[in-house]
Amino acid sequence: MIYRSRAPLRIGLAGGGTDVSPYSDLFGGAILNATINLYARASIQPIDENAIVVQALDRHEEQRFEWNNELPIDGKLDLLKGVYNRIQKDYGVPLTGFKLSTYVDAPAGSGLGTSSTLVVAIIGAFYEMLRLPLGEYDIAHYAYDIERSDLKLAGGKQDQYAATFGGVNFMEFYEGDKVIVNPLRIKQQILNELENNIVLYFTATSRESATIIKEQVKNVNSNNEKSIEAMHQLKEQAKMMKEAMLKGRLHEIGEILDFGFQQKRLMANNISNSSIEEVYESAKKAGATGGKISGAGGGGFMIFYCPGNCRYKVIEALEQFGGQARHYQFAQNGLNTWTV
Repeated sequence: MIYRSRAPLRIGLAGGGTDVSPYSDLFGGAILNATINLYARASIQPIDENAIVVQALDRHEEQRFEWNNELPIDGKLDLLKGVYNRIQKDYGVPLTGFKLSTYVDAPAGSGLGTSSTLVVAIIGAFYEMLRLPLGEYDIAHYAYDIERSDLKLAGGKQDQYAATFGGVNFMEFYEGDKVIVNPLRIKQQILNELENNIVLYFTATSRESATIIKEQVKNVNSNNEKSIEAMHQLKEQAKMMKEAMLKGRLHEIGEILDFGFQQKRLMANNISNSSIEEVYESAKKAGATGGKISGAGGGGFMIFYCPGNCRYKVIEALEQFGGQARHYQFAQNGLNTWTV
């Protein structure tokens, strides 16, 4: 038997950063995101030896251990081992050897929620194997708790919920890790046009989001007015984006993205840099009406809204920077698990 799962990565469209504590605890956050058909995948396969093997196939990394109730958190494959440790502690894993394998369709640090989505996928594989009594909210919060409490990784809350629920969602974040996921019923013709007009561009650089997020947290704790006001504006941006998408006012999408781009730069240093600014301005000169740095910022993926048929000119204009436009489609389904 092989127990498999996959969970979709996401692109953030508005409100990015307002899901991070303590801002969300103090003021409430709001984000609009959409999952795409790039995935984090996990498989658990029993093996005929008393061992635990963890491997990230996309990164060509593997570790092997004698059977143990707790695997060492040492900077290598910690997401895989951290999920196992927590599942073992809370539910117990049968005393049988197994191999836990993962693969992610985008590089770590790319801004598409890869780490959190991977955690959701790994939980999904154990969920399938052990028939765990977990609903969608349970799985998403479980993933968040493993990352933030067990592994002490800095970050927000949106990625775990996007990966678990899937689709286009307006999410609200409140004190006490309370999250409300509001699925949006977007007409298919609007989603088709959004896919046509939104260019997903990889800058060919990855970044460590934790550093940027830690500064963002520091700015809130120190009552940095400029940073906090920027987050307020990004929360409003999420509401603006929700209304524009629900009402089919696609001509507003680029302007709303551009508004968010200007605000997000004020949240923390290193969210943007000279390279990102040059890419952004080149895209706008080629016809894009707005764009966004995906994730915490500093590199990774960017998106650009390209109305009409200007996507082709924008992609051509960005070739000089050495990055790559990635083909994608929106994914309506979240975490999916099955047994072979």
